[in-house]
Amino acid sequence: MNAPRKAVVAAPVLTEDLTCNSRGSVWHRWDPHIHTPGTILADQYKGADPWEDFLHRIETSGPRIRALGITDYFSIDLYEKVLEAKKAGRLPDVDLIFPNIELRFGIETTKNAPLNVHLLVSPDDPKHVEEIRRFLNHLTFKAGEDIFHCNNADLIKLGYKHKADCANDRQALEVGSNQFKINFDDLKAVIKSSSWFRGNGLVAISGGSRDGTAGLQEDASFAATRVELEAKSHIIFSANPTTIEFWLGRGKATKEQLKEKWGGCKPCMHGSDAHGNDNVGKPAQDRFNWIKGDLTFETLRQAVIEPESRVFIGKEPPIHSMPSYTIDGVDVSNAPWLKTPSLPLNNGLIAIIGARGSGKTALADLLAVGGYAMSDQATSSSFIKRAKDKFSDEAVALKWGSGEASQGILKSYEASGIFEDAKIQYLSQQFVEKLCSSEGMTDELMKEIERVIFEAHSPADRMGTTSFDDLLDMKSTSVQSTREAHEEQIADLSLQATRLRETKAKLPQLRASLDATKKAIETDKRDRTALLGKNQDDKIVKDHDAVSTALDQVRVRLEAATRKAGALKSLLDNVQAQETTRLPEAWKSLKANNADAGLTEAQWDSFKYKFAGDVKAILDAELKAAQQKTTEITGPAKPALDEAKLNISFIKDGVALNQHNYNVLRAEQERLQKLIGMSEENAVRIKKLSEKIAKGESTCAELGRNIEAAEAADGKISEVTQQRRDSYKAVFETLLRHEEILTSLYKPLMDSLDQEEGTLGKLTFDVRRVADAKRWAEQGESLLDLRKAEAFRGTGALQAIVEKELVPAWESGTADDVSKALAGFVEKYEKSLREHSLVASTEVDKFREWASKISAWLYGTDHISINYGVQYDGIEIQQLSPGTRGIVLLLLYLAIDKEDYRPLIIDQPEENLDPKSIFDELVPRFKAAKLRRQIIIVTHNANLVVNTDADQVIIASCGTRKNQLPEITYLSGGLENSEIRAGVCEILEGGEEAFKERAKRLRVYLH
Repeated sequence: MNAPRKAVVAAPVLTEDLTCNSRGSVWHRWDPHIHTPGTILADQYKGADPWEDFLHRIETSGPRIRALGITDYFSIDLYEKVLEAKKAGRLPDVDLIFPNIELRFGIETTKNAPLNVHLLVSPDDPKHVEEIRRFLNHLTFKAGEDIFHCNNADLIKLGYKHKADCANDRQALEVGSNQFKINFDDLKAVIKSSSWFRGNGLVAISGGSRDGTAGLQEDASFAATRVELEAKSHIIFSANPTTIEFWLGRGKATKEQLKEKWGGCKPCMHGSDAHGNDNVGKPAQDRFNWIKGDLTFETLRQAVIEPESRVFIGKEPPIHSMPSYTIDGVDVSNAPWLKTPSLPLNNGLIAIIGARGSGKTALADLLAVGGYAMSDQATSSSFIKRAKDKFSDEAVALKWGSGEASQGILKSYEASGIFEDAKIQYLSQQFVEKLCSSEGMTDELMKEIERVIFEAHSPADRMGTTSFDDLLDMKSTSVQSTREAHEEQIADLSLQATRLRETKAKLPQLRASLDATKKAIETDKRDRTALLGKNQDDKIVKDHDAVSTALDQVRVRLEAATRKAGALKSLLDNVQAQETTRLPEAWKSLKANNADAGLTEAQWDSFKYKFAGDVKAILDAELKAAQQKTTEITGPAKPALDEAKLNISFIKDGVALNQHNYNVLRAEQERLQKLIGMSEENAVRIKKLSEKIAKGESTCAELGRNIEAAEAADGKISEVTQQRRDSYKAVFETLLRHEEILTSLYKPLMDSLDQEEGTLGKLTFDVRRVADAKRWAEQGESLLDLRKAEAFRGTGALQAIVEKELVPAWESGTADDVSKALAGFVEKYEKSLREHSLVASTEVDKFREWASKISAWLYGTDHISINYGVQYDGIEIQQLSPGTRGIVLLLLYLAIDKEDYRPLIIDQPEENLDPKSIFDELVPRFKAAKLRRQIIIVTHNANLVVNTDADQVIIASCGTRKNQLPEITYLSGGLENSEIRAGVCEILEGGEEAFKERAKRLRVYLH
C-alpha cells in the first residue's frame, strides 16, 4: 500500500479588494488632524505651489495615509477643496476624507492658550456639507452688544469689529476666527438640538497641556469642568503614552472608574496637525495613527466603542498572532458546490454565522482538513463525514502568513498531514461535548488540562519531554525508585524481625537442648570408658580416655575450619557472579534509564559498580588460610599401626594432646585400643561413641551460638524495628517529594490563575495525599480472627481505629508524624494483633508465615497515593455540570493556554452556557485571546460577535441542489460594514439589540 502523499502545495492565489475589505477589520494609517495650505490660523505653507506640495506629500507618505481628517477653524472650505482634488484624480490611496472642524472654547489653559475642541463629521450623507454649515451657524459668539454666528461672513465682521484696520477680508477672517470662542454649554445645547449631528458627528477634545484639558488649572472648579468636557467627548486628541494608558483604564483610573466618572474608556488619536510643508503626514516621533477597520467613518465610531483594540499610535500597527501560525486565506479547488472557493482570513477573531444548515461548520471543517486537524474531529454529525460519499477530488489549501501552504484532500481527510502535527487546534462541537460529557469526567478532559499545564512550562523546563506524563515520569522516576527501594528494605527488615522474634521465643528450648546435649555427652563418655574394661592397665585406660577427649576437641575444630572454608568458597563464587554478571547488568540498566543525562562513555565508566576494596584478594587469602587450617588440623595421612611396636606412642612429648593433628590422634587411639586388647566389636563401638560425642560437642557449640543470638535478640529487634521505622519514614519522605514535584509542575498555571478573576479565579489545581483506609483495614482484617473479643472484633472495627489514629498523619502529616503515628499504633495494638491471630503460636511455621504477613501489612504503603486534579470553587471538576465544565475548558484555551499559538477553531462555544456566562466570562476572554492567536468561532450568539468586536464576520448561506451537495456561499467583512451588521442583526437572535446596547454605552449612533 502506498504511503499518503505529504500535504504541501503551492500557496493559493487569493484576491482582496481593500475597498470592500472582505478580510474584515485590518489596520490602516489615518491622519485625523491635518491642516492644508490656506488654513485660517497659523498657515505656514510656503513655496510656488503649496497645494501641489501638500498633495504630493500625502501621496508619497510612508506608511501610506489611507484616511484624512481635513482640519480648519470654524470652516469646511478647505475640506471641499481637498474633495475637488480627489475627484480630479489626486490622492488615489486615500479612500476616506472627512471634515474636522476645530473650535475654541472660551476657556484658557495655563499656557494662555484657548482650549480646542474638534467636530469630526461623516461624509456619508450627500448633503453633509450643507448640514455642517447649518449646524455651525447655530454656534454664536457675543462681542459687546453684537452676536456673531459661526460662518465666514460673521467671522469677517467680527474681525473688522475687533481690528478696524484689517488689510482685507482674509486678514479679518483670521482675526475674527482668533476672537470667536464658543461656550461649552452652548455647544452641548446645539448638539442636543441637532439629531443630524448626533447621528453623523463625533466630538474630540485636545488632551494636551498647551491647548488641551491637561493644561487646565488644577483648582476644584476647573477640575469639574475638565471632567465634564472629557466626559462629553468621544475622542481624546493626544499621543502621550501616559494619557493613552489613562484613557484605556490602565493608568491612575480603572475601567470601572472611567465608566462611572467619564462614561467609559476613550480612544486617543493623533494626527500630524500640519500647518506647514515639512509636517505633512509627519507627526513627531513617528507617532502614526492606526485604526483597524474599513476606510469608512463608521470605523471611527467602532473605534470609539472599542478603543483598546481598534486604535494604536506608533510607528507600525501591532502584530498579534505570529504569521507562521496565522491562516492568511483558504482556497478550495474542484468544488462546484462552493460558490466562494477563495476566502481571505483576518489574523484576529473571525466569527462564522448563518442560519441552521447554512454551511458554518462546513467552513470550520474545511479549515481543519487543510490544517491537519480533522481526523480526530470527524464524527457522524460533522459536515466532512456526512458529505464524504459525495466528494470527488476536492482539495482545500491554506495559505499561512509566513507564505507557506498546507493542503488536505476532503475524501481522504484521515491521511491529511500524516507526516505533520496538527497545525490548527479544532474544538468541534462534538469534541467539546465529549470532553464535558454529563456521563462523568472523561480522561480526555484531564489530558487536555494536563497538556495546558505542560505547555505552560518553558521549553527549558520541559527537559526534552513532549507531554505532561513524560515530564512527570522524568521528574519522579528517581523518587519512585527510592520509594521502591525503601519498600523492599521494609520487607527485608520485617522478615528479619520475624526471625529474631522466633529466635528469642526459642531461648528456653535452646537452653534445655543445651543441657540435654551436655548430659548425653557425659553419658556417652561414661559408656566409652566402660567399654575399656575394668581389669586393664589403669594408665593405658586413662591415656585412651585422654586421647579420645582430645580427638573430640580436634574434630570440633576441624569441622569449624571445614565449615568456614565452605562458606568462604560460596562467598567467593557469589562475588565472582556479582562482578561478572549482576553489577555489569545493573550498570547497563542505570545507563539505559538515564540516557538523557548526555554523559560520555568515559564518564559512564566512572559509574560502574564495584566493591570498595579488593574483595577477591581478601577472600582468596581467607580461603587459603581456612584450607591451610583444615590441612593442619587434619594432618598428613594417618600413620600405619605396627603390631610389633605397639609400645611406641605417636604422641610427642611436651605437646598438649589437643594440639596434635586429627590423624595422629586417631592412630594413637587405635594403638591404645590394641594395647588394651579391645575386641574389634568394642573398638567399633568406641569409635561410634567418640563420633557421637564429637557431634554433641558441635551441637553444644551451635546451641551456644544460638543462645547468645537469642539473648541478644531484644537489642537486635529494637535495632531492626528502628531501621524499619526509618525506612517507613523515608517512604513518606519520597511521597512528600512527589507532592513537591507535582506542585512544581502545576506552579506556572497556579501563578497565572492567582492573577485571574471571575471563573478562572475560582479554578485551582489540587495536589494531595490520599490514604485508602478501607483498603488497608480490609487487608489487615483478612489476616485476623474478628470473632475474638479484642480491639478488632467485628468487620469495620479496625477501619474506625485507623481513620482516627493513622489517616490524619498519612494524609497531611510530615514523614516524622507518620512514622510516630504508626509506631504508636503498633505499640498500642501489638498484643491485640497477636490475640486476633488466625493460627496458634505453637504452630511455629504457620505462625511465622502469619507474623510475616502482618509485618508486611503494617508497614505497607501501597494504600497511600498522590492524587492531583482540578477544582472549581472548591468542587472537583468531575462533579461540575457539563456547562460549567465547558466554560472551564474554553477558559483554559482562551486565557491559560498561552504557549499554543496555533489558530483556534471553536464550533459553537456557547452551547450549554447561559447568556450571563457568555457575556461575563467568554466575551472578555475572546477579546484578550485574539490579541495573541487567530481565533475562529462558529456561533449563533450575538454577544460573541458584537461584544467581542469580531475582526471578521463570515456569513454563510446555502442553496439547494437535488441529490448533490448544496451550494454554499460566504460573505465576509468587518462589523463596520453595514451589510455585515445587517446580516448579524437578521441572523443572530438579539443581534440588533446587542449593537444598540454596545453603542448606547458610549452615546454613539450607528448607521
